[in-house]
Amino acid sequence: MAYILRILQRFHPEDRAAFLRLEQQFAAMEKERPDFPRGRRSVPVTGREPTNTLIWEASFPTETAAQAAIGQMGDDDRHEALFRQQVKYIKDAFVEIYEVLDF
Repeated sequence: MAYILRILQRFHPEDRAAFLRLEQQFAAMEKERPDFPRGRRSVPVTGREPTNTLIWEASFPTETAAQAAIGQMGDDDRHEALFRQQVKYIKDAFVEIYEVLDF
């Protein structure tokens, strides 16, 4: 069974460029560190979520592994330093874990 971890961050529309510049630094950090959770990033074009939403998502083999990834991000000094810079642009944030149905 697999699980998908999604982190959604709604940012202030007027801060899009600054928010995404910092998000590029998160992505670079993930690429540099094979031990760190690596996700796919997207922003909605149409749909339920507003266009000022960043969606980060990654697959994990277990729910425990998905939850551990959340903890790893929160415990990492470099990730936390970037987040402290980015948080001023965030209006709202959600963390979701989905169970993948394998029918």
